[in-house]
Amino acid sequence: MTRANLAACTLAATALLLAACSSTPQRVPQTASTKPAVRLPDASMGVDVVVFALGLVDTGYRFGGRNPQAGLDCSGMVSYVMEQVAGVKLPHNAAQIASQARPIERDQMRPGDLVFFNTMKRPFSHMGIYIGDGRFVHAPSTNGAVRVERLDSAYFAQRFEGARTLLD
Repeated sequence: MTRANLAACTLAATALLLAACSSTPQRVPQTASTKPAVRLPDASMGVDVVVFALGLVDTGYRFGGRNPQAGLDCSGMVSYVMEQVAGVKLPHNAAQIASQARPIERDQMRPGDLVFFNTMKRPFSHMGIYIGDGRFVHAPSTNGAVRVERLDSAYFAQRFEGARTLLD
């Protein structure tokens, strides 16, 4: 492989890696006064959300994916989990989901809350579900499967955009 071909392949792989969620996110203000449009019917459902999400670990990644059979992307995974566990329908877009959830401080996060990242030089371009102990589950394109990561990892710590909740 020539150096030019290697550079082209590297550039293409990087572009695919960065395409972690579908559609272009919109800027969502991180203010405490934002009123959530969606709430889970029972505040205790956070643990159920986590258990269900962890059951999706190793599910294949697919850009635009909305269910485990077809593959999941980050917002597709979150939307699927919330619909299955709580009957709550969310959009298939990380920024739109952020706009429908209540902002919370990092030290207020509970299992089942949502975590957002700026992975594409755009706010709220990636998301996952907080599972506790500084960890979250998400559907990254890297390695092609749903997995658990640490919020304090070198990659995610510098891209953390904020946390939001659908819990009361």
